[in-house]
Amino acid sequence: MTTTGFSTAFTESPASLPDHTQLPESDGTFVKNFQEHPQSILLTDSITPILQKLHPDNQYCIGQDSGIYWRMTEPPERGAEAPDWFYVPNVPPTLKGQMRRSYVLWQEIVAPLIVLEFVSGNGDEERDKTPFEGKFWVYEQAIRVPFYSMYEVTKAKVEVYHHVDGYYSLLTANERGHYEIPALGVELGIWQGLYQNVELPWLRWWDLQGNLLLTGEERAEQERQRAEQAESLLEKERLRAEQLAEKLRQLGIE
Repeated sequence: MTTTGFSTAFTESPASLPDHTQLPESDGTFVKNFQEHPQSILLTDSITPILQKLHPDNQYCIGQDSGIYWRMTEPPERGAEAPDWFYVPNVPPTLKGQMRRSYVLWQEIVAPLIVLEFVSGNGDEERDKTPFEGKFWVYEQAIRVPFYSMYEVTKAKVEVYHHVDGYYSLLTANERGHYEIPALGVELGIWQGLYQNVELPWLRWWDLQGNLLLTGEERAEQERQRAEQAESLLEKERLRAEQLAEKLRQLGIE
């Protein structure tokens, strides 16, 4: 049979093919630098409130350096790509009560809406259009991910591609230097700042009005500052009232 949504033919039905528990969850490689893991956490943490509003039923999943199996090969891991970060809408966060070891397209059917790759070399791997082998080709022609982004921290640069008429089209940044992802109601761009004790040009989300989406820690700090400001204002009002009362007493007015 021929599956829809990705360019691979199978001789068996999806139900008889291996699922995420039967496929390797790693190809033996490791994260290439100390920035990639916190970068993934930053993206997930800050967009979670948006996803919870979009999915009040919690039917979505996020993969971080996790495999997407799109074809059967030998060995099996050759038939997978492992994006640094990806989001899939309208799928359960777990399968039969188990955390996913990987994301298996012939079982899930639903393709990721957006895939992010963190470039650690010169970008050749992420731009490789070799049929059935290159990342770019797989995301464009096999998995057909609507939005594909390459982030180069060393250049403080991000590229975002949108799947149009069967091919990727490079998006143009808006006036804020961000790239709109309408289905999520967010923008993607570069933010220069301190995160987890490291000053870098981080990849981050904004809303469509240009407001930075904050992490849980940033939201807590913002609330702390608001509480301190409110307390300071109340203290100023209390002192002003005491000063006024003292002046009235001096005038003989109780």
